[in-house]
Amino acid sequence: MQKILIIINDAPYGTEKAYNALRMAMTLQKEHGDKTEVKIFLLADAVFCALPDQKTPNGYYNIERMLKSVLQNGGEVKSCGGCSEARGIDKLKFIDGVQLSNMKEFALWTVECDKVLSF
Repeated sequence: MQKILIIINDAPYGTEKAYNALRMAMTLQKEHGDKTEVKIFLLADAVFCALPDQKTPNGYYNIERMLKSVLQNGGEVKSCGGCSEARGIDKLKFIDGVQLSNMKEFALWTVECDKVLSF
């Protein structure tokens, strides 16, 4: 089984980086789910992707729904603890399944994974 780490660095809205990263994750799971394991690490302003109850207008992508899909299909999602703390959200509730993490675990995932994609 091939392990793929996807790093997201940008806020959930304002650019399409988080959206495109999650589109890639969902496509990997759909098309190659029996051969791949998807891990997502949220850094910098991407930690805001992990907050629940996101409200988007009809017709626009919703990062919360996309993250939940990745999680429901066996993906792992971790949020940088230092980045979350710096932004004052480390004590807030995250989307179910998203775990607060640290640079030590991020480094471990990077070493363990076969491919690393950064958005």
